[in-house]
Amino acid sequence: MTVFAMPVFDATVVYEGNELFKGRGAAGIWAEKLAREIETGVTVEKIGTGWALCARLDGVDCRWGILGQRLKRLEA
Repeated sequence: MTVFAMPVFDATVVYEGNELFKGRGAAGIWAEKLAREIETGVTVEKIGTGWALCARLDGVDCRWGILGQRLKRLEA
């Protein structure tokens, strides 16, 4: 099963219309899962009141948050 289809049951916050991880620890766990899926390093970044997953994928800086209990790539 792809990590993008797995439910995210951790607490979330909404900041500027984006649903993000509430805690750094939960974001870190999902960063590890995402890193295995996309086969590149993934870090966590504080955005306002929440945490997003960040990586450089195909030469593009990307961030992921949450949408409907699934990971979602955030628009720049």
